[in-house]
Order: sequence, then C-alpha cells, then structure tokens
Amino acid sequence: MRILLVEDDAVLADGIRAGLMMAGLTVDHVESCADAAAALRVSRFDGVVLDLQLPDGSGLDVLASLRGREDPTPVLLLTALDETADRVRGLDGGADDYLGKPFDLDELAARLRALARRGTGRASPLLTHGALALDPARLTVSLSDTPVPVSRREFAVLSMLMERPGVIRSRSELEERLYGWQEEVESNTVEVYVHNLRIKLGRDVIETVRGLGYRLRGMA
Repeated sequence: MRILLVEDDAVLADGIRAGLMMAGLTVDHVESCADAAAALRVSRFDGVVLDLQLPDGSGLDVLASLRGREDPTPVLLLTALDETADRVRGLDGGADDYLGKPFDLDELAARLRALARRGTGRASPLLTHGALALDPARLTVSLSDTPVPVSRREFAVLSMLMERPGVIRSRSELEERLYGWQEEVESNTVEVYVHNLRIKLGRDVIETVRGLGYRLRGMA
C-alpha cells in the first residue's frame, strides 16, 4: 500500500512514517493542505492519513476537495480526543475512519489495511490465488501452505498483483507502489523483483504482457 501522510508535526510524522514502513507500507509525507491537495492531484494513493489541524487550514478542506471531485481514496482522520464535532463532520463529509491522538502505530496500520480491504470488497484478511496466500498483516507469503521468504518490495509487487488477479499492472503502477518521492527508482527494479518472485513461486505464476506490464496467471 502507498499512503499519503498529511501531518505538520515533524517528530510525529517521522514516527508514523517509520512505523508504517515497518508494516510494509510506502509512505509519502506532506505538512500542509496545499501540499496535500497537490499530491492528491498528481499521484495515486491507497489511503490518506489526514491530520485535521494544519498550518494553512483544516484537513476537512482537503477531504472536501477530494470528495468534491469524486475521488474515492480512503481517508483516515487523525484527531485530538476532544474533537468530537470535527470527527463527526469528517465522517459525514466522506472520511472512512478516524483515530484519536495518541494512538498505537500497529492499530493505525491495521485500520489502513481494513480500509484497503473494504475498498476492494474483500472479506478475508488474506489475499489468495490458487495455492498462493499472502498475509498483509504479517507480511508473509505461502505456497501450498509452505512459507516462502520474500523481501519487503517483492511482497509489495506480489500484493499488488494479487489484489486484482488477471488484471495487467503496468511497470509505472508497480513503481508507484514500491517507491516514495524521496526514493530513487532504478531502471530495472520491477523486472528484478518479478524475476526473484518467479524463482521462488514458479516461473509461470507471473505473466509478462509485452508492452503493457504484468499479471498473475490462473493457478490450480
């Protein structure tokens, strides 16, 4: 999952970013309404963690702009415990969830996974495709009930392919999931991760669709 974190407290933001990255998420961070609006116009995210009190306005304005153009990206509000009225306005204005400060980073990651699961209409916390199973909470992969060790970025590639089996994912889509703004993208990284996954899972699990990208093949 690629997450946009909108939080002006630098210390808190660093802690959230580190915690979410340990949970296997890619995190981009901005500190203001203006930067959040710009980021949401030019990049695709799997979720937004949105503080309400920002230097140039309210996070509710960012939310209103997002929903005003019918963008369904899941939004989780970060609020102080006494901001009940703002939480109500946020939920009624299109937010999907909220978390009061202070909060536990494991709970934040779990709530983001739940929002992503809800957005795809998936009931199970696991992603499955034939004998292949992926657990987003534990960052584990198994094939025919046998654990398969994968790196964090191999996991991210496989996760994106398994979210919509049979759908072609372009190289640029996969790169957006793998890398934040401040990370350098090497020219052949997606190909390397796909190659590694084929070695571990079988060469026919991931299909290359020439000129378009990659997709999962059907599995028994």
